[in-house]
Amino acid sequence: MSIVIILLATLGLAYANGSNDNFKGVATLFGSGTTHYRKALGWATITTFLGSITAVFLAETLLKSFSGKGLVSPELAATAEYGAAVAFGAGLTVLLATRIGMPVSTTHSLVGALVGAGWMADSAIEFEELGSGFVIPLLVSPVLAFLVTAWMYPLFSWCRRKAGIQSEGEAKTKYVGQIAGLEAGPLLNRMHFLSAGAVSFARGLNDTPKIAALFLLTGSISQFTSTALVGLVIAVGGVISARRVAETMSKKITEMNHGQGFTANLTTSVIVIFASRLGLPVSTTHVSCGSLFGIGTVTRQAQWKVIRKILGSWLVTLPIGALLGAIAYLLVTSPVINRAWG
Repeated sequence: MSIVIILLATLGLAYANGSNDNFKGVATLFGSGTTHYRKALGWATITTFLGSITAVFLAETLLKSFSGKGLVSPELAATAEYGAAVAFGAGLTVLLATRIGMPVSTTHSLVGALVGAGWMADSAIEFEELGSGFVIPLLVSPVLAFLVTAWMYPLFSWCRRKAGIQSEGEAKTKYVGQIAGLEAGPLLNRMHFLSAGAVSFARGLNDTPKIAALFLLTGSISQFTSTALVGLVIAVGGVISARRVAETMSKKITEMNHGQGFTANLTTSVIVIFASRLGLPVSTTHVSCGSLFGIGTVTRQAQWKVIRKILGSWLVTLPIGALLGAIAYLLVTSPVINRAWG
């Protein structure tokens, strides 16, 4: 198979990832009214790309995990056809979700495509590795984010009141008071921006190596080049196609103020950065949404109709990824495709 088809498939997946995921780190900035859409998107683009570049040095375990090694036979995992099928299956799954504005997990899509393409190739699937290395971290992380945020926000609110900082305003909350001689409102805004940048950085750090791993199947692109190229295309996908998912994440899950947005972002960034360092394939989507669900539950502002739709989209992401991965493998191994692409 031509190297071109692998490159196109992998870059298509990177674009899909950017379009669905890039705004998630800054959704609380836009949703809380801290800043406008374009400024939030610009901040997300810069910090996500920095995370993508950092992944070259800190996320080698994720590069290995998402090459398929250990999940399917080593012989299959090393083939270009398998990598292309995984990229096509996962990328199309994420693009479909983006089209309807649903924030889904690229990680879930990749896991589904890895399994679906492996099944179509008649390879034995290592279900123990699938459970311990992929499914458990993906299931635990949003629950953990929900619980931590639901605990942290009341704690932060109590600390704010003890410090004499007042919350004023109905339509838009303002914080009045001082912390260590600094005005509370502007300080919180700066901390909110930093926490949003941390989430986006963590997302780039966690997601980029999962996609770049498919490039390594070509054997002709270095780890640094593949990671940087994927990071660049992720950024482009976010700039062009992030709006629909941005509206869902920022406006439709829960109402929030600056303090609530900061709490959600702080939780998300800590969980995702630690998971990346440990090589655990958590989903930034699941963690960030879990944090927002926690805020909405505590404040009783959660839009449960929208949340149920999001949870439903999560349930079908993996099987759809598996189905499309299987179909993609069937197509890329067909004689017609092989003749066309050499």
